[in-house]
Amino acid sequence: MKTAEIKRRYLAHFEANGHTVVPSAPLPAIDDPNLLFINAGMVQFVPFFLGQRTPPYQRAVSVQKCIRTPDIDEVGKTSRHGTFFQMNGNFSFGDYFKAEAIRLAWTLSTNPVADGGFGLDPERIWPTVYFDDDEAFELWRAIGVPAERIVRRGKADNYWSMGIPGPAGPCSELFYDRGPEYGKDGGPEVDEDRYMEYWNLVFMQNEITDVKSKTDFTVVGPLPKQNIDTGMGLERIASILQGVDNLYEIDEVKPILDRAAQLSGKTYGAHSGHVAGESHPDDVRLRVVADHVRTALMLIGDGVTPSNDGRGYVLRRIMRRAIRAMRLLGWEGATFPELLPVARDCMAPSYPELAEEFGRISTYAYAEEETFLTTLRQGTTILDTALADTKKSGAAKLSGDKAFQLHDTYGFPIDLTLEIAQEQGLDVDQEGFRRLMADQRARAKADAKARKTGHADLSAYRNLLDQGGPVEFTGYQEVSRESRVRGLIGSGGAGVDAASEGDYVELVLDTTPFYAEGGGQQADTGLINVGGGQVEVVDVQQPIPGLIVHKARVVRGEVRAGEAGFAEIDVTRRKAISRSHTATHLVHQTMRAFLGESATQAGSLNAPGRLRFDFNTPGAVPPSVLQDVEQQVNEVLLRDLEVHAFITSQEEARRLGAMALFGEKYGDEVRVVEVGDYARELCGGTHVARSGQLGLVKILNEQSVGSGVRRVEALVGIDAFGFLAKEHLLVSRLSELFRVPGDQVADRVEQTVTALRDAEKELEKMRAQLVLGGASALAGQAKDLRGVAFVGTEAPEGAATNDVRTLAQEIRGKIDSARPAVVAVAARANGKASLIVAVNAAAKSRGLAANDLVKGALSGRGGGNADLAQGGGVPADQVPVLLAAVEKAVGEAA
Repeated sequence: MKTAEIKRRYLAHFEANGHTVVPSAPLPAIDDPNLLFINAGMVQFVPFFLGQRTPPYQRAVSVQKCIRTPDIDEVGKTSRHGTFFQMNGNFSFGDYFKAEAIRLAWTLSTNPVADGGFGLDPERIWPTVYFDDDEAFELWRAIGVPAERIVRRGKADNYWSMGIPGPAGPCSELFYDRGPEYGKDGGPEVDEDRYMEYWNLVFMQNEITDVKSKTDFTVVGPLPKQNIDTGMGLERIASILQGVDNLYEIDEVKPILDRAAQLSGKTYGAHSGHVAGESHPDDVRLRVVADHVRTALMLIGDGVTPSNDGRGYVLRRIMRRAIRAMRLLGWEGATFPELLPVARDCMAPSYPELAEEFGRISTYAYAEEETFLTTLRQGTTILDTALADTKKSGAAKLSGDKAFQLHDTYGFPIDLTLEIAQEQGLDVDQEGFRRLMADQRARAKADAKARKTGHADLSAYRNLLDQGGPVEFTGYQEVSRESRVRGLIGSGGAGVDAASEGDYVELVLDTTPFYAEGGGQQADTGLINVGGGQVEVVDVQQPIPGLIVHKARVVRGEVRAGEAGFAEIDVTRRKAISRSHTATHLVHQTMRAFLGESATQAGSLNAPGRLRFDFNTPGAVPPSVLQDVEQQVNEVLLRDLEVHAFITSQEEARRLGAMALFGEKYGDEVRVVEVGDYARELCGGTHVARSGQLGLVKILNEQSVGSGVRRVEALVGIDAFGFLAKEHLLVSRLSELFRVPGDQVADRVEQTVTALRDAEKELEKMRAQLVLGGASALAGQAKDLRGVAFVGTEAPEGAATNDVRTLAQEIRGKIDSARPAVVAVAARANGKASLIVAVNAAAKSRGLAANDLVKGALSGRGGGNADLAQGGGVPADQVPVLLAAVEKAVGEAA
């Protein structure tokens, strides 16, 4: 049975039993900042389990795409580990509980294939239950499973939690006996390779607190609502139903592995590697390739692009591991052009959008590989030399500075350095590397700190949401309205009854015209009059879905919870932001028209009079294309197209061709914004009524903001007109100065700049000649310090560092090489003094070294070697002192 068919049967079974089919959320589309990717089927339902949101259905079923990054280093070592997998899940929110969950799992598992089931032999299914869960034990007995095939297990195996305080409960897992050829008899307690787990039923009937570890926590409860969270590993059930040994042999993976083996000329052992460490190295590498190519396909398909941080770095790392694994297998050609189309064909039956978007996906994948191959060629050669030198010296670790040089200069990733060094039996001085990466570490700490706020106390917000339900947003239709203050939250995060003049407070209304920041659009500001008081709204946010919170300062009187109020937004600001948001849609559509469908939005900012638009594209956008984009956008404004918004289903929006943003999670109903027949996009923001109201769009610049991501900034409306007016005045002034027509100003400026640069080069030559012209005379005037010829001189002020260094070497070269010589040249520039010392071979034989002399004069500062060294950073008036210090040191040493 093909994997896509298994998925179809699973969804059909639960839909027939009253479950709402919920689409898989995109891999990066999660509200929990503690996670980079969705890693379990229940993640998108966490707000329902935590009571943060009321579920729109009592029963749900999904097949969720998942990634678990901790498994990256384990991939290939066993037949079970993979970074990407799919989790079949069925969920009950206070509806059915253990009896129905067990019945539904059993019937789908054992019903004949002809009747829509999986047709598993009921005599080979072994359920496990939590050690004191007698209820689950008896339910399995009632289903018909004999007591000897129902195994009781402890917390480590059969009790589930999120790893933090919250809902939890005992599990019942289903194992399938694959037969004696796979291991020992006796059930899952004896051999979990022969008895493969394929389904986990979690009965969330408790709450846990004081979590110390997976098996050390305090159980409280039971919960007022008993929920069901079940997970069936799609890859695992596929391996059972397809009669293959492991996940690398199922229909969605094996063609990739086979093609990799064919390209590299390696043989894949179908039944090898049941236990970690038993696999042949070639088998491990082939598995790494198959898993990582499929994972990369799914990540790019969901809008992730390679970068140096966060999700993009995970993608970059797995792609590079796949490429390098193919190199180690002996394949010298490009990896992804050969294997990514195979992965597409494997996954498209379940995810047809992968075939539709393959042009965009392959563009990023192939460009990333091309870049990395250059890095790999340069870095590997340098690393191999460094590792050989390390071994030769007898050291056990590669130095941190060498690892940092590889990373900083050649872009060679540290994890790859660690991996290659480990293969050669060496460690890496990771602490030294981390010290040299202080800036990056600081950014990582800041990011980590932000992530830790994911489970902040939101109880005050939840209470307000529970009291009155979701806040109604009326800002699409009106800019002011009467409402009631549902509640106030003080600066400490707790509810308060009142706030007085000067206080900062968060205010929640029953209904509001204020737009909460989201979708790149800045929040509305304005005023709310409550009783005898007034607050100035400075920001609007949604801390939890459905609750709109106005962050405000009381500017007059007192405001109290429960009072009636009148809310009025800053209309001028709202109109300016709306113009920018509509302009962003037009720029997005036009960029795609000129650059291709891969130029999808990666971020945006819609502010009064200006916009910032980030989009995916492999390289810089030529200025001519930017001009064409700007012109076409403004032609759309002249057409004065109607801007229309409507609500429809996701399926209908897709049929209409509405653009959706990668990484965004949409509900069953979506809002579509159309600009005539030109642009159509899913959007919850505010917009103008007609395109002509934008007035003008002026693109200011285009730049890179990350690997494969570019940014354009533009002005809209009166801000754009103001910019052009200033630009016109500037051109007019330059036209007067150069005495040429306005359309020739650019050429004249370019000519002038070129002439200035040529003149600067001539001046540099003259300065160099001036500096070097006295080298012979200075050499002839050398002092004799106990047999050492010493020259101490000051270069002309402002001399370039290179010229000063050359002067020191020139003077040294004009002194008889048989005579020990030390030359010290100091210079002044920008209020600072610098010192360069040159020493010849004869002087070095007397124990003199340039770097020691510089450090001695500069109190330990400076760098270089025994022949030539330099330093500086002291006040310019210290030049005589520096030269005297070097002369004294030479005399004493000689």
